[in-house]
Amino acid sequence: MYVEAKAVSKEYATVRAVDNVSLSANRGEILALLGPNGAGKSSLVRMLVGLTQPDHGTIVYRTDRDGEAQHLATSAFGYLPEDRGLYLDRTLLDNLNYIARLRGLDKATAKQNIELWLARFDLTERATEPMRQLSKGNQQKVQLIATLLHNPKLVILDEPFSGLDPVNQEFVLRVLEELRSAGNTVILSAHQMALVERMADKLVLMNKGQVIAQGSLAEVRQQLQTEQSLTVAFTSEVSTSQLEALPEVHRAQAASDGHQYLLHCDDGVAPEQLLVALQGCAPVVSFSRQQQSLHELYLQAVQS
Repeated sequence: MYVEAKAVSKEYATVRAVDNVSLSANRGEILALLGPNGAGKSSLVRMLVGLTQPDHGTIVYRTDRDGEAQHLATSAFGYLPEDRGLYLDRTLLDNLNYIARLRGLDKATAKQNIELWLARFDLTERATEPMRQLSKGNQQKVQLIATLLHNPKLVILDEPFSGLDPVNQEFVLRVLEELRSAGNTVILSAHQMALVERMADKLVLMNKGQVIAQGSLAEVRQQLQTEQSLTVAFTSEVSTSQLEALPEVHRAQAASDGHQYLLHCDDGVAPEQLLVALQGCAPVVSFSRQQQSLHELYLQAVQS
């Protein structure tokens, strides 16, 4: 399954939730939409699954067998909405059996798939409990099972890590990597940049409905990087004002560990040149470049 959004926009009253966004996701690829609340991620996801239509632009889907289309068959995709769509007064098993019927699975296949996923998500013993008795994390796991029950080729997930503890977040990461290895196309929106940057093939960072960077992690870093961070340790104390007086240094922060400092400099500064200047302040014990996290780069981009 190949998915492409071409210059799509969506407006609600006076708000342009999605503004001229283009992206593509290929077979066997994980594409992550990242950004804060209000960035436009969920609005874009709803257009990708056909719940709403773009005001401008187009979305196309392509499979090797069926060619190109502008609408998805129900059996072709799995969708995890941000808001849970479960019947809380019915049991976990009732919910999954109902969703399996909606997806067109026969009873034998539904039973087999449900049992497989319940065992994988450690929910077999909870199958006959009403949904309202389950924790938010377990309800999220049921919602994920419902999304994957019919083995869709395209999986679209809106905040899949919501309500999950770190152990289950790691488990969901493994499931997503398995889907990719099996040739599925995965598109997800999330806040957890540290989690997503570990496994996404493509990243689309959004803010106020617009794309501020997209591509591989390396490409996004290149697009967003405006400064570099370096750690330096001296044999004796040096004042931060002395370090900030150097033309290469924007700002300096003293660390709690001995005579160590974190320096923020222009991205184009040559470390060798800076090291020579630092040696003029005091003898240098160690000197290394610190790679900024995706979260830090994103914050710099939207706050600048």
